[in-house]
Amino acid sequence: MLANYLIGLREGLEAALVIGILVAYLVRTQRRDLLASVWTGVGVAVVVSLAAGAALTLGPNGLSFEAQEVIGGSLSIVAVALITWMIFWMGKTARFLKRHLEDGVEKAIAMGKGAIVTMALVAVGREGLETALFLWAGIEAAGSTTAPITGAVLGLLTAVALGVLIYRGAVRINLRVFFQWTGVFLIIVAGGVLAYGIHDLQEARVLPGLNTLAFDVSDTITPGSVLGTLLKGIFNFSPATTVLEATAWILYVVPTMWLFVRTAFRGSPTPSGAPRATKTAAHAA
Repeated sequence: MLANYLIGLREGLEAALVIGILVAYLVRTQRRDLLASVWTGVGVAVVVSLAAGAALTLGPNGLSFEAQEVIGGSLSIVAVALITWMIFWMGKTARFLKRHLEDGVEKAIAMGKGAIVTMALVAVGREGLETALFLWAGIEAAGSTTAPITGAVLGLLTAVALGVLIYRGAVRINLRVFFQWTGVFLIIVAGGVLAYGIHDLQEARVLPGLNTLAFDVSDTITPGSVLGTLLKGIFNFSPATTVLEATAWILYVVPTMWLFVRTAFRGSPTPSGAPRATKTAAHAA
């Protein structure tokens, strides 16, 4: 639940910031007549994201067990690839997001309302599709419990509230620090999703080694225990992990974490510089 809450919070806050920047720019430049186009694009993006989530959930029904495992494992790997790209992209461009979007709005205004709708649709829809795919992978791993959905909804609601407060200037958040540390956490979560996807492909007999375990701590961390449930829900930890799952986790998490920390934390502002970053972030909304 915590992992999905943070995913919903992070992705939702990204979308809220994008919308806030677009709306603030149009209001500041006296182009309120284009606000309806922005909200139209946002509405379509939300519908497309929900439809994608429904398709992921209902689509595999009726297929054989092996086919469902192949689809689940493949989409888990795709989800990891997308979330990894998003983590690095946001870590690199968060400080320039406002300028990037405002330049895009100017070009879209010159092209007409349809371009504004498309810009809002793409900007928000990208976040929505990433969220739908990653949350689906997490929910699949958690089983029949509703906790992941509850966590994701709470995270999205928190993001919407924060987005409104940031837009109105009622709260300031150091977005660089926020995206840095949620990025670290999401890389560990993504490693669990990758291992789960590998396990799915092993169950479908696409990959070998289903019964070759790297470790089995089921007697210590039982799947139904509180600790087992927490580790499963947050990190997709399996007490009985195969060699291939463990290898994939290490080969993904170690180099990805090293590269992310090296790039995202490079040149981090000193405490005295933090207020300036916070002010910039608040103005960006």
